[in-house]
Amino acid sequence: MDNRPIGFLDSGVGGLTVVRELMRQLPHEDIIYIGDSARAPYGPRPADQIREYTWQLVNFLLTKNVKMIVIACNTATAVAWEEIKAALDIPVLGVILPGSSAAIKTTQSKKVGVIATPMTVTSDIYQQKVQLLDPQIEVTSMACPKFVPLVESNETGSSIAKKIVYETLAPLVGQVDTLILGCTHYPLLRPIIQNVMGPEVKLIDSGAETVRDISVLLNYFEINRNREAKHQQHCFYTTAGVASFQEIAESWLGQNIRVEHVNLEEALNDTSDL
Repeated sequence: MDNRPIGFLDSGVGGLTVVRELMRQLPHEDIIYIGDSARAPYGPRPADQIREYTWQLVNFLLTKNVKMIVIACNTATAVAWEEIKAALDIPVLGVILPGSSAAIKTTQSKKVGVIATPMTVTSDIYQQKVQLLDPQIEVTSMACPKFVPLVESNETGSSIAKKIVYETLAPLVGQVDTLILGCTHYPLLRPIIQNVMGPEVKLIDSGAETVRDISVLLNYFEINRNREAKHQQHCFYTTAGVASFQEIAESWLGQNIRVEHVNLEEALNDTSDL
């Protein structure tokens, strides 16, 4: 048993889609979440900068004594997961491999689409993972740079969101039977994406698939939380405004949460002085 919290990081609010699934599947586990909304989106940024920012988020979570880190961001997973996993002595999960595996099991036509940030698409990591597991599958990737700003500005139900999603995804319609939502922000746009793609297309939420892997690793390393232990309040941190983050988070998670603003440089400097 290990009663320490599980740490989640994302470029903003997108990783909450993974947290919601964890709360559903593993409600006894405690959560520490850091969303870097002040610097979102990560997708258009150069790889070195994404790596630097991701390490800052990781180091912040390490100050909170987490037992596992979930990189709940496809862009950060594509750029830095392997490096971070090799450097730490606690389990580190990314969201790409679980989503790839689920798509392979789901597709009937062997035509899979991936929508993601520009960096995730440029890295070609989904195509590599899918075709490594099944070389027969044809993968079509599309960058959707306007989606994350829609989510971060809490416009997921707006008419402009519908227009942007429709115009962006139009070339994919009828081309695939399975679509990987290759950014954890995108499930917040799921109803619109499903409407555009059509009811016959199966949407794969890479974040939700990741929770199954979290459960497996908790069991494997015997670090599940003691169900008898007193439940601590989940802690959510954002590098941007608390009010906007809290509004999106409480709407998505369906419960009141505690959100604090954090200045990463100050927080990490404080711990380095100890």
